[in-house]
Amino acid sequence: MNRKVFLRNASAIAAACAVMPAWGKELISAKKSFFEISLAQWSLHKKLFAKEIDNLDFPAITKKEFGISVVEYVNVFFKDKAENTQYLNELLKRCKDNGVKNHLIMCDGEGDLGNTDANARIKAVENHYKWVNAAKYLGCATIRVNAAGRGTATEVSDAAAEGLARLGAYAAKEKINVIVENHGGYSSDGSWLSGVMKKVNKSNVGTLPDFGNFCIRRDGNTCAEEYDRYKGTKELMPFAKGVSAKSYNFDDKGNCVETDYEKMLKIVKEAGFNGYVGIEYEGSALSESEGILKTKALLERIQKAI
Repeated sequence: MNRKVFLRNASAIAAACAVMPAWGKELISAKKSFFEISLAQWSLHKKLFAKEIDNLDFPAITKKEFGISVVEYVNVFFKDKAENTQYLNELLKRCKDNGVKNHLIMCDGEGDLGNTDANARIKAVENHYKWVNAAKYLGCATIRVNAAGRGTATEVSDAAAEGLARLGAYAAKEKINVIVENHGGYSSDGSWLSGVMKKVNKSNVGTLPDFGNFCIRRDGNTCAEEYDRYKGTKELMPFAKGVSAKSYNFDDKGNCVETDYEKMLKIVKEAGFNGYVGIEYEGSALSESEGILKTKALLERIQKAI
């Protein structure tokens, strides 16, 4: 391109920008956020267990009440429906009708993937196959599992790595990710769980850092030993395929009391993460709906700031 043509084109672009509507200029100048907001179904677990709402209601509630278009299921709320195509088709219809995307299924109660007994571990791995298949059917990208087990830290680490590798190999055939949450015990030790990920070394096996689940040992209802949540999140982020924004209580400025969200989300951003940050409200001072909306507002505020 010669200088004359370049100047003519530049002038045309400048003229177009001059008459462009304000909203158009905002779209061009707006920076793209490094994360999108999803809703973890556990945020509504009280209403679900009380039968006030049903799993099939979740997509519509997520979109209509909270203005969120991506959902994360918990398998306990449709535990016997993983292989029921009629039910899954109805769930897909509800999603389509409400413009909602299925992202992941959180899987509990299917056995310990870090069980040091080989036969029990293999059984646990195989128990998760149906959830891999259900995730594929629903258009999810991921299932969340637990790396639990009994034994020494090294014994459970080796067992969990083997179990996750086995499940990961099955899930890879369906192009589904398998991710582990810091969910108590050894898994809430960021160094331990990141070490397991290094042993597994599979592209579709990763982590789901949860801002609030860093209690390694409990004494009744009290956490007797807690891992540093910021250090732990930083250690898990290199393997993260999702993030769980846990919240309980809020101050009068709308900030989460337990976690510095700005500090945490900067850690997430600096890790190069681009994906979904799922709201998981577990507080009791507010209703579930109020807690979800407070968490969403906090995420959106920090999303714009950083």
